[in-house]
Amino acid sequence: QVQLVESGGGLVQAGGSLRLSCTASGSIFSINHMAWYRQAPGKQRELVALITSGGNTNYADSVKGRFTISRDNAKNTVYLQMNSLKPEDTAVYYCNAAVHEAVDKWRLSTFWGQGTQVTVSS
Repeated sequence: QVQLVESGGGLVQAGGSLRLSCTASGSIFSINHMAWYRQAPGKQRELVALITSGGNTNYADSVKGRFTISRDNAKNTVYLQMNSLKPEDTAVYYCNAAVHEAVDKWRLSTFWGQGTQVTVSS
């Protein structure tokens, strides 16, 4: 019904930058908040950044000042600009979206992307 497709991951040296993108498609009426999560080996999945439909943002303390989340509502796309990357940022990054599907505009459902690997070398 709804698919989230991520791109932009890769290998980068410490101090470098990457820009992740995630585009939602399918039977979408509207998208509420969109977010990025990450999961490192042996660790719990954690929230990295979130952006509401109105553009308000929240960040994990570990990425404040380095990462920026943004969205293009016309394209159903959310971005994560990652600057000053550290080895501790190495993880699989997952896109998340809360969606009002066209089949039921009153129901808010959560969907996940497939994940994209980000590796930061020291």
